[in-house]
Amino acid sequence: MTRGGDLGQAFPAYVTVIAGLLFLALVYFAVGQAAVLRNGAQTAADAAALGAAQDARDQLRKGWLDVIGDPAQWPRFVQGDGGAYAEQQACQEAAAFASLNGANLLPGGCVPIDFGFTVTVRTEGTVGESIVPGTDERRATATATAVIEPLCEFYPPEPSPEPSDEPPPEPDSSSTPSEEPEEGDTAPISGLTCDGEAWDVDPEAPVLPGADDLFRVRLTGDAE
Repeated sequence: MTRGGDLGQAFPAYVTVIAGLLFLALVYFAVGQAAVLRNGAQTAADAAALGAAQDARDQLRKGWLDVIGDPAQWPRFVQGDGGAYAEQQACQEAAAFASLNGANLLPGGCVPIDFGFTVTVRTEGTVGESIVPGTDERRATATATAVIEPLCEFYPPEPSPEPSDEPPPEPDSSSTPSEEPEEGDTAPISGLTCDGEAWDVDPEAPVLPGADDLFRVRLTGDAE
């Protein structure tokens, strides 16, 4: 057999090997693209969940300031009660963060839970983008949950004693009269402690700690 004949017989095998290698390369490419897409989906879900929880946290602080002069209403804000913020607004924030990260919030994909939100998103991009047959329409989905953890405690001051029917005692003329608060002054509200620091709140000029000092927002599974 001539050398040319040997080469002619080897050529089909060579083509088969090259075709096999190209196929494997495409498979590895598709697998890699799928992994990247899954990671992107999880990043978008994490961002969306955190966005919803952070918006709820900011709403809690704002609502607290709105009732600052009524300590009886403080506990639901201190404890992060879900009824103290608009859940739909927080979910709109989740959708915005998902979009910024190349994904869409699925219908019904933002679910309020106790002290947080669970969100589910789907990527806008696909695995193969028509490069690998059968993968051009495949998108990745991911779910994440973020929670709001209160960092403050509030112990309302003891209520003033009921007024007595007995007439007040006559003042001692020999004693120095004590200074009375000026009429119209409002005493600071005490009993609020955030991360070990006591806060006295003046209802007429209210100052609260920052939102991130009042509440911690984290993904479930993050280190405490």
